[in-house]
This record gives sequence, C-alpha cells and structure tokens, in this order.
Amino acid sequence: MSSSSDAPLWTPSPERVAESAMARFAVEAGARAGRQLDGFRALHAWSIEDREGFWDLLWDFCGVVGEKGGTVLENGDAMPGARFFPHGHLNFAENLLKRTGPGDALVFKGEDKASARVSWDELRALVSRIQRALEAAGVREGDRVAAMMPNRPETIAFMLATASLGAIWSSCSPDFGERGVLDRFGQIEPKIFVTVDGYWYAGKRIEILSKLKPITEQLGTVERTVVVPYLGAAAEVASELKNAVSLDAFLKGHEPGPVMYRRMPFGAPLYVMFSSGTTGVPKCIIHSAGGTLLQQLKEHVLHSDVREDDRVFYFTTCGWMMWNWLVAGLGAGATLLLYDGSPFHPTPAVLFDFADEEKMTFFGTSAKWIDGVKKQGLVPRETHDLSSVRAMASTGSPLADSSFDWVYEAVKSDMQLASISGGTDIVSCFVLGNPMEPVFRGEIQGPGLGLAVATLDDDGKPLARGKGELSCVRAFPAMPIGFWNDPDGEKYRAAYFERFPNVWVHGDFAEWTAHGGLIIHGRSDATLNPGGVRIGTAEIYAQVEKMEEVVEALCIGQDYDGDVRVVLFVRLAESASLDEPLVKTIKSKIREGASPRHVPAKIVAVTDIPRTKSGKIVELAVREVVHGRPVKNKEALANPEALELFADLEELKA
Repeated sequence: MSSSSDAPLWTPSPERVAESAMARFAVEAGARAGRQLDGFRALHAWSIEDREGFWDLLWDFCGVVGEKGGTVLENGDAMPGARFFPHGHLNFAENLLKRTGPGDALVFKGEDKASARVSWDELRALVSRIQRALEAAGVREGDRVAAMMPNRPETIAFMLATASLGAIWSSCSPDFGERGVLDRFGQIEPKIFVTVDGYWYAGKRIEILSKLKPITEQLGTVERTVVVPYLGAAAEVASELKNAVSLDAFLKGHEPGPVMYRRMPFGAPLYVMFSSGTTGVPKCIIHSAGGTLLQQLKEHVLHSDVREDDRVFYFTTCGWMMWNWLVAGLGAGATLLLYDGSPFHPTPAVLFDFADEEKMTFFGTSAKWIDGVKKQGLVPRETHDLSSVRAMASTGSPLADSSFDWVYEAVKSDMQLASISGGTDIVSCFVLGNPMEPVFRGEIQGPGLGLAVATLDDDGKPLARGKGELSCVRAFPAMPIGFWNDPDGEKYRAAYFERFPNVWVHGDFAEWTAHGGLIIHGRSDATLNPGGVRIGTAEIYAQVEKMEEVVEALCIGQDYDGDVRVVLFVRLAESASLDEPLVKTIKSKIREGASPRHVPAKIVAVTDIPRTKSGKIVELAVREVVHGRPVKNKEALANPEALELFADLEELKA
C-alpha cells in the first residue's frame, strides 16, 4: 500500500493559489451558483451537481470559438446516450490556432540530430498549405488521414489541417511494426497516409522503407502517401512506394493563405485512437471534436494552470494519447516543446537540458522515466537551473512513493508534482493535479472538474475508503462517440457500461485517501486475487522498484492448485543475482511495505520484461503465456520477443 503520509510534500503559496486560473474560475462559478465556492472541493462538488452550468462556463472561460446552440446537455442521465451542446458547432483547429505573430508556437528537438522553431504565423502558413493540398487530394468531411510519424512540427500541422476540413485524424509512431500499423489503420480505411523517411533513436539512424512498402501496398484505400523528410531522403523513399510523394512535392503550387475552418457539430468525430491491444486487435475509439477540446482545455488551463506564453512539454510519441493531449496546449496560447527520440540520449539529462534551454514551465513525463533517471543517480537541482518549471506531471503507470520523494529532493522542492491518470478511452484524465491543493506522497491530488469520479464495490456502491473500481457515475463530454465498425454500439457498451447500468467503469483498481486524493493500484483486470482478496500489482512494484538490485518488475496471478498464487518476475541490475538472500530481502520488503498477502509465492529472474510502445508493462500478455494461452496481438509490443522468456518455466510447475 502506498503509504501517503499526513505531511504534504508541497503546498502552494496563497499567492500562487490566488493567481491560478482555477481560482479565477471558482469566483465566476460562485457567481453562477449563487454561493461562494471556497477551495477545490467546493468547486468540484458544484461542477458535478450543475454539469450544464460548469461546461457552459468552461466554454466561455476558455474563449472557445464556435456556436454553443441553445442546449448544454440533452438526455443527461444516459450513459452512453447523453449529448453535450447537441446544437453546437465548432472547429477544433480554429480553437488551437487563435494566436498569431512571430512568437514560438512549436520548438522541436530530435535528440542531438535535429531541431526546429516554428512561429504562430509559420504554423498557420504551413497548415494552410497542407489544407489546400489535402483538399486537392480529395479529402472531405469524415475522411480519415492516418499518420505514422515522429513527434515533429509537421505532424501537428497535418493534424490541424485535417481537423480544419472536418476530416478525422489518427496516428501512430514510426517504431510500430507492419502488423501493428495494419491492425490499426486497416480498420479505419484512410484516404491519405502520412509518414517519414526514417528517424533517429539513441543516436542511430533508423530507416523504415522496408516496412513502408508492405504497409502502403496493403492499405488499399490510401490514394496518396506523403513522405516527410527527417533523414534527408523523402524523395527517394517516396519513389519506392505506391502513390507516394515527398512533402515538398505534395505542397507544390499550394501557397500560404488564410486557413479555412469548417465548423462541425460539437459531437462530430475528430480522432480515432487505439487501445493498446495486447488481448486482440486494437479497439478503434472515436473521439469528438467538442468533447476533446473542452476536456483538454479544462486540463491545461484549470488543472495544469497553463497560461499564455507558457512553454509546455510532454515526453510522448504520436502513438500515445499524451501527444493528442499535449497539442491542445496551443489552445491555451502556450508554446509546445516537442522532443523525439530516446529520453536518455545523448545523456540521461537530455530532458532537463531541454527544460533549461527553452525555459520549460510544464514538464510532462512518465513514472517509468522518473524511475529511470532516479536509478541513473541524477541530481538535477545541482546541475540544472529549472527555475522556470512550475509543475511536473507523471503518467503511464502509478508513481511510486520513492519517486515522489526523489522529485522533491533531487529535482526541485518548490513545484507541483501531478501524478495523473485516465487513458486513451477518454483522451484525457479522470484524476489529476490541481494548483489549489497540496501534494501528498503516493497520491494523485484529486478528480477532474465536471467528472463524478467514484470507486465502487462489487455491488456498484460507492466506497469512501478501501479499494474499488474507478468509475464515473455521470455522463461527461469526453466519452467516446463510439467504436469504429461497431454500428449497434455493442462493443462500446461492453467495454465500459455493462458492469453497472449508466456507469462508466474504467478498469482501474483505486482507493480514496484521507486527503481526498486517489491511489491507483493497477489495472483491475491485472488485479491479483490470492485467497479471494483483491490486491493491486502497483503496490508490489512500489516496494521492489525501490531496491537497487531490481531494475524492473512484473507481477501476475498464476492459477495453481485451485487458487491463485502471486508470481513476481524481476529484471535485475547487472551486479545482482537472484540468490536466497535477495529472495528473502524482496519478500520482507513487500511484507513490511505492503502486506503479507502481497508476498509472492514465486520470484523468478528474467532478462527482459515486455511492454507496449508507450512503455507500459503488459501483465495480461505475460499471464496468458504463463498459462500456455496464445497472445493475440504481439504487434502492440515494443519487444514481443521478451514474451518467450515466460513460456513453459520449470520454476512455475511446482
């Protein structure tokens, strides 16, 4: 169990709270509510009791461009089925390109191999040229543009141009394999495919022509492939592919001009996102332009306190929803800092270097990266200035207590550390930081405004304490429109709404803390159930990953002798070996730090641990292999060969 202590690790000063957008918003909300809303909890309570008032005020407060229509919420008690702003119209790109001028819109760094700076005016000019070229290529409302791209400025420009036309954007990163790309984009039948001539990773030049050939040949609906230069070989790569042109050739004859915006219904599709898909072909999740815009602006402007001219960074690829989240920072008037490549190259401090060079204000990363730099022994507060950084965010997996401590001791003592959690399913967060309250060790600060977050027991009753299913009990705008190729909505309902009527069940195992924060104990489908007691895998990881001998761990429940036993796999540091004393130490750490029930029956050393391309370990896939069952979609994994290490293990037969 994450031992959140009663002493906060950080408390915002009264001045900082008063200066926050959330505090200003609370004053306006109080005027609408007819009562003073003191503090975050009062504001949150109002935001779910008066959802119409909250989302209507948010539209105004964030300066959303468009027409609201006369109704804020229709059929509001139905999940799915509720409709927000059912008569509203807007264009997503128009709301991200409100700023003009010579200031930085995007700053890009590709390891030590490439860099670029794009002003607001330059971004608009590029978007206008791509928009004209897409229109000339026949792209219309509802058509799909699919991109297999690095996190470069051109990727954002293509997304904005796609959205400006009312077309639908979908992306993955260029490290995906042939099957992984086809399993995703093959389902949504894109008209345009955008890719790159290769990329850099850990200082290595990675060419991808050999997989682009079969991909472009098998994406039968694609009428034009556009190859963006990164390695300087776009024309050569394009010449080898079916119906392909370089970016320069695609844009030829299309001069910059004003961007035209096709205003679409609030609920019109904007993005198709993909579940990580280790249990079958990925689900294609359709997100709306209006729901995505409002929810992500809320998280940037209110929860992350992003202001005009801030410099916002999130370490992400285009195959992770945090890329879609990051891009919305343009709508808050912020400069986006884009990094592509290995976050440890050319040195483990490269992201801290980037923070100082560009005066980063919001530093977004993952729990895995924080653990990685901590284990490298970095002490950035001694080597870097970081005075511009007001907040650091972490997601991808639960952030361990020891990582909270490390951030405040080794990085910076006076900044907000926001552990955040949500997912591709809502292209945003259910629980995250807020600038008005303290940060406690091991805890996510609280729920998102407008979201009726609850933890439910097995009967669907809300829990004030104890562990339950993370759920949302009232409809919200960022719910997907549905799934692709799911005409009657059956797959969509089965994914979130089948367990309890009119309740979104998210699939995380969580509990409230005494401070009103949350602790996520891992995915509920990966929850361990020894002796019928549910325990979260994250509680075990929090203990073992503190140990210098353990680089990484993965835990499953193995069906054994009529029960489930806990099996812990560990990847050890080079100097360590899994001898009897280390096994004893691991077990006692887990017993003392979590509970006797968490102690694994078996500890097995492995040389690698499989993970998705966004860095999440895949407990379910390993559980299938251990039980001799096939893993349906290995293409979702960054290192699928690691699964073989878990097959037919002698240690697990007794």
